[in-house]
Amino acid sequence: MIYTVTFNPALDYLMEVDTLKIGQVQRSKQENLLPGGKGINVSIVLTNLEIPNIALGFKAGWVGEQIQKLLQKDKVQTEFYPLTEGNSRINVKIKGQEETAINADGPIIPQEKLNALFEKMDQLQAGDFLILSGSIPISVPDDIYSRICQRVSGKNVNVVVDATGELLLQVLPFHPFLIKPNHMELGDIFGVSIHTVEEVIFYGKKLKQKGARQVLVSMGRRGAALIDEQNQAHYFPSVQGKKITSVGSGDSMVAGFVAGYLQNHDEKEALRLGIAAGAASTFSKELATKEEIMRRLSQVTPL
Repeated sequence: MIYTVTFNPALDYLMEVDTLKIGQVQRSKQENLLPGGKGINVSIVLTNLEIPNIALGFKAGWVGEQIQKLLQKDKVQTEFYPLTEGNSRINVKIKGQEETAINADGPIIPQEKLNALFEKMDQLQAGDFLILSGSIPISVPDDIYSRICQRVSGKNVNVVVDATGELLLQVLPFHPFLIKPNHMELGDIFGVSIHTVEEVIFYGKKLKQKGARQVLVSMGRRGAALIDEQNQAHYFPSVQGKKITSVGSGDSMVAGFVAGYLQNHDEKEALRLGIAAGAASTFSKELATKEEIMRRLSQVTPL
């Protein structure tokens, strides 16, 4: 089974304007209300690809109930731990000439609820996938991902981590199956600016040496590169299309890669499906459907 973890699920309120004008009253051209959070995005795309998975997380108040209802409507299986105080967050995302996002903090997660999640980790079996995605609330210990990795260490669980900075670096001693920084995050780790595929591969291999089994680096419109378990580099450019939004594109890439890997354990083909899924979400108003991903897959070809 595949499990995703989202510590801070959200309702994403998407609004579209011609040009965002600060300090003025404006009317939006279009609105949409969607469940959000990086792990949740991964679960939605996996579900769209007909890959069984369970979205783990925390819910609070009326907002939390709405998030879970929307996910269940989309046939996403959830196991959310209810919080007794506060409300799950509502994030506002505005698309004008540029994208602007205002993300809320979310509710406090007490230790007893974290313990319930830890107990769930104890139930994972060899061969399961555990996907840890995104930032964490301030009420959660800043080494929570490494604690989880330590909890499942030795169980042959395939851990995937999509996070930044110390949150990512702390898990490397536990040899996660896959980590997915983007090229800017990769550069931040080493204190450099990365602009080329060759630089991505060079620093991706340096990051792999710190403990990850595989490193997947997304590069936006330029595609993505993978350093596999044999330290071989693979690269595909992205496909061309009109960008609608960048929300969820990286999460879609993670979902596509895992789905592709489960098909035949071919890392190169998994990379192709990951790029196709990321592009399909970028060119859509909502997260990618299976049909759109398959259509984009035929366009992911080597240089």
